[in-house]
Amino acid sequence: MELGALGIWSLAFTHGDPGEAADAAAEAEELGYGTVWLGGDPGGNPRGDLVSAARVLRATRHVTVATACVSIWGQSAECLAGAYHALPASERGRLVVGLGVSHGEIVDTYRRPYSAMAGYLDGLDSAPAALPARARLVGAHGPRMSRLAADRTLGIHPYLVDSEHVARTRELLGPGPLLALEQTVILRPDPAAARAQARETLATYLPLANYRSAWLRSGFTEDDLGDGGSDRLVDSLFLWGGPEVVAAGLAERRAAGADHIAVQIATASRTTFTRDDWRELAAALIV
Repeated sequence: MELGALGIWSLAFTHGDPGEAADAAAEAEELGYGTVWLGGDPGGNPRGDLVSAARVLRATRHVTVATACVSIWGQSAECLAGAYHALPASERGRLVVGLGVSHGEIVDTYRRPYSAMAGYLDGLDSAPAALPARARLVGAHGPRMSRLAADRTLGIHPYLVDSEHVARTRELLGPGPLLALEQTVILRPDPAAARAQARETLATYLPLANYRSAWLRSGFTEDDLGDGGSDRLVDSLFLWGGPEVVAAGLAERRAAGADHIAVQIATASRTTFTRDDWRELAAALIV
């Protein structure tokens, strides 16, 4: 599956207006982004399944479409595999199904995430029509889940991590498995304004144990995770500034080991497509 070097990641593809989502996906394809990423609902809302992906696939011609990520608690593996095979072959040929275990703070049935993901992959393999390993990846952060994903899927999709995490994960995975990084971007050159917007985004994730563990493994401290996040944490997790500054930061992530970067423009709304920013970035990022 070819994702290209850069993609566009947005919650609005699953939470926004379906007609605008189709139009926005077509524009992202025209701008030259290699993959359109559909941000889902970590709690397992059915809107995070393949229904939105099908609409985006119909609205585009050649761009890869990826889910990020379908919660394994939201539907059975057999149901997901059936939904995948219900798509026309020409469409599912460019679909990557991202899977995630979500968070114990969000999902009441959350338990033994590693075993649950391994069992879910077993279910995808044993379904009447399997969802193939080449068409799935895992939203993994920890080393065990990353190894599982490397062994049984296309690769991993880490979210809201720094370059140290990318480099460490690349070393763990070796050169083969896909490392498709989500990277949140704020196109604001003023440090105070950019960091304030970053902290608004970060507030959702700071209470979640899975993210906190990943950040602590990267060398941040509990102090960095307090009071909305230190400047050091914010500046490591987010890229902010003008397009040229952001482009340099993305190049650093690629050098650290990311095969593909899914660019998410920070916004307070789940339903807003930040298309002006996509256009502005395209000129600096896509050659």
